[in-house]
Amino acid sequence: MALQLERASGGRSREGSPWTGLWAVVAKEMADHLTSARMRILEALIVLTAGGTVYAAMRSLRDSVSEDRFLLLKLFTTAYEPLPAFAGFLVPLIAIALAFDAINGEFSRRTMSRILAQPIYRDGLLLGKFLAGLCTLALVLTAIWSLIVGMGIIGLGIPPSGEEVARSLWFLLASIFYGGIWLALAMVFSIVFRQPATAALASIAVWLFFTVFWDILAGLLAQSLRPVRFGFAQEILAQAQLEMALARISPNTLYTEIMLPLLHPTVRSIGLLLPSQLQGAVLGAPLPLRQSLLLIWPQFTGLIAVPILLFALGYVLFQRQEIRA
Repeated sequence: MALQLERASGGRSREGSPWTGLWAVVAKEMADHLTSARMRILEALIVLTAGGTVYAAMRSLRDSVSEDRFLLLKLFTTAYEPLPAFAGFLVPLIAIALAFDAINGEFSRRTMSRILAQPIYRDGLLLGKFLAGLCTLALVLTAIWSLIVGMGIIGLGIPPSGEEVARSLWFLLASIFYGGIWLALAMVFSIVFRQPATAALASIAVWLFFTVFWDILAGLLAQSLRPVRFGFAQEILAQAQLEMALARISPNTLYTEIMLPLLHPTVRSIGLLLPSQLQGAVLGAPLPLRQSLLLIWPQFTGLIAVPILLFALGYVLFQRQEIRA
């Protein structure tokens, strides 16, 4: 890799921007990702995911083609195992697989010192590896989205509306940022642990913790911090709000709350909804896309902020590591 990066960087001197060599790293890492055995496995997952989703959805949508307004969105949500639920399982695994050996793999192959001896700074190396993984993840998810939309249009014979396409594109964007969280987390563990297997197991353990156990712990913490002593409505409401706030620490909860209003336009709230808040609302009427985006904007902002914070943590840790020849 060091020799290829030297050619890609054009033999420039080390004087210049800290991001010198960034795009050489991005190009080389993406080439590695796209030609690796992992990509062959991902290609099979793309075809199986898209084909299975469309086939299962088409079986239940044939009778309601002329009745439903959001048929394209139904392709993502009607299957026995809906794509959003499956994406919550598939996207983290793909992201972790792309980044768990990003840094420690260079140490294992003893190429880190050779790479940094080229006109490439640590800043450019770390950011380049992250951007390459994120672009590869975006490519995989876009391929799944394109296959589902294309096969759905062919199977249904009805072109989607502009709002349906926009909602599905926002869902795709949210999925990419959701994967970026686990990509950045796997990269942090790749910096902390020198063994790729340890980094992979640590990343999967964190994912399982937030997927399986965090909702249970959030409920227990809410009961202990906001106990219902006298059964008043205010106490019950305070406990429920605290539990919801704790649950939103999990990326899975943020991703789920984003998906619901985007793929189900009739959803009017993703939190506690009191009867007084429903006054004047037409129940069952779909919300415009702009209103749905306003509804999920705090969660979407959190989904963007978490990868940035994790990358900043990895950046600090990587800058403090000692690189020996």
